[in-house]
Amino acid sequence: MIDEMTGSPLTPSQTLATAKRVVVKVGSALLCGEDGLVSHTRLKSLSEDIAALRNGVVDRRLILVSSGAVAFGRHHLNLKQPLCLNQKQAAAAVGQSLLVQAWQQAFSAHDLTVAQILLTLEDTEDRRRYLNATATLETLLPMPIVPLVNENDSIATAEIRYGDNDRLAAHTAQMTRADLLILLSDIDGLYDADPRTRPNAAHIPYVDQITNAHLDAAGSANRQAGVGSGGMATKLTAAQIATRAGISVLVADGTRKHALLALRDGTGRATLFAPTVKASTARRQWIAGRQSASGSIEIDAGAARAIANGSSLLAAGITGVATYEADKPFRRGDLVDILSPDQSRIGLGLCAFDYGALTRIKGCQTAQIVDILGETHSGVVVHRNDLVLTGS
Repeated sequence: MIDEMTGSPLTPSQTLATAKRVVVKVGSALLCGEDGLVSHTRLKSLSEDIAALRNGVVDRRLILVSSGAVAFGRHHLNLKQPLCLNQKQAAAAVGQSLLVQAWQQAFSAHDLTVAQILLTLEDTEDRRRYLNATATLETLLPMPIVPLVNENDSIATAEIRYGDNDRLAAHTAQMTRADLLILLSDIDGLYDADPRTRPNAAHIPYVDQITNAHLDAAGSANRQAGVGSGGMATKLTAAQIATRAGISVLVADGTRKHALLALRDGTGRATLFAPTVKASTARRQWIAGRQSASGSIEIDAGAARAIANGSSLLAAGITGVATYEADKPFRRGDLVDILSPDQSRIGLGLCAFDYGALTRIKGCQTAQIVDILGETHSGVVVHRNDLVLTGS
């Protein structure tokens, strides 16, 4: 990311100043004190920062990805390391409620409510589950609510492994079409060697392309952290996921007081990873790269003009619906072709209704959908963010 006025890379402060959607990831090592208990001082500081960032820019939305359930639960159950899988799951089941309670207590002072969102990586990969999670988050974001995302460790198996929440944070940023992902760590960014063992290691403030040299430099940094499971290498993996989706990434020191406000004010040091593509391009590539379409939607001329101008596809503009496999009707979240009145393919997108429901509401106004399907719906069949026009 280059400042068009100066030709120099943007600073963390400049990047944060322009970001409207921000995902902040906080690891276990930042939330647990040396005694294994919740660090209420750090939660208070971070909650104050998040509240200030929400209020500082109109329409800015923040999503919090927080580790800590296993660590909190392990301490509560007096389980000693190393934990077997069943013990990790039990600790997560107990610790998740403690984690939500701790964050809610911190945010209550700012009249903000915490909304728990438990995901696994599969929820960000499977199209139907992806749409469900996205719809929930989109509904919550305009409210005085902080979505609190964590991995569903109490039922996960292979998912409980090294660095998952860094990657989960990157997928959450991708899912919510965030502008910026902030990974708070116990180190202020990437160095050319492990600063824990090499005191003369040089800090790297800006990365426009993650290379093998950066991955080698990350090495095993942060592995010594007593309660966390991540490290700098996993943060680089997360940065790769996010930057390839058009999202900027900051890796910053979360141990200092008011770490996020320090980034805002330009007093906090961090490493900025620039996106490698535009977000719109990445989104089109992601949709176009899905498996072949499962059906088609024919639309009228008015709807064709509307989506060409950037609008979502509404049920009212649909004149026909077809599924490509008679014995396997398309389902909510499947990819469908968008056809013009002359049957030419003008786009493709992820459908928010299954075939049966869509055949019942095609051509209907939004107000009619509740009477037909028995539930309130926006009438959006293919959201503009899930729609790619042919040739775009």
